[in-house]
Amino acid sequence: MKPSERLQTVEAVIISHKEFGEADRLVNLFSLESGKIRSLAKGVRKIHSRKAAYLEPFMHSKVVLARGKTFWIITQADAIFNNPAIRDSLSKTAQAAYVMELTDRFTIEEEPDREIFRLITDTLKRINDHPDAFNALRFFELRILDQTGFRPDLTNCVDCGKEITAQDQYFSREQGGVLCPACGGLHTRVRKVSMNTLRYMRHFQRSAYAELARASVPFEVQEEMTALMNSYLSNVVERKLNAPDFLKQINRETRDQRQVK
Repeated sequence: MKPSERLQTVEAVIISHKEFGEADRLVNLFSLESGKIRSLAKGVRKIHSRKAAYLEPFMHSKVVLARGKTFWIITQADAIFNNPAIRDSLSKTAQAAYVMELTDRFTIEEEPDREIFRLITDTLKRINDHPDAFNALRFFELRILDQTGFRPDLTNCVDCGKEITAQDQYFSREQGGVLCPACGGLHTRVRKVSMNTLRYMRHFQRSAYAELARASVPFEVQEEMTALMNSYLSNVVERKLNAPDFLKQINRETRDQRQVK
């Protein structure tokens, strides 16, 4: 967005918001045209506000922005798609919150990236439309790492450079990839990764989502892959992510309820 432009209409996904003053909200959004924007929605907490419903997290909205002294001011908002199933499910809400947290951590203010925007909207729709979001979340993680320059090396040992062979390996989050058994044994801050999990990770990394949509990933691979990706992502953003613990708790409670039934 050019500094000289005073008014912009953008297609955006709402990342988060928080209360500001008596009736306003600060709204963090990611737009197709201008990337991440921190904006102010004045009077949005008043009962008769027409903008409020379209500025909730996970909403895909059309937003009109006017440049203010400190923030972009939201003057109008309308829905494009509201992802209703996400709002009706605690587990889907947790999954969408994870996507939004990664979006916020991996993007820079007012730096457009159309591929990331489409990745976000596609992922939210996949979470909204399908009962199992495992494949969609792992695909999102690996693609946002690709787009932001943090693609993990899953093909060659990041220490000696040799091609990885068909056996269990190690993964170094600090070095950003796989270590062969010989090199992995020389390091302390590494985690073992099974060949089966590595095989699925490579498949997710190199394939279009259409090829992955119906892939049936074994439960033990899902557990290992999720833990490995969370560890690596936390290392990249240099802080513990909040959403994975919430998502893990929701998944555990859901499994417990199924067992009781």
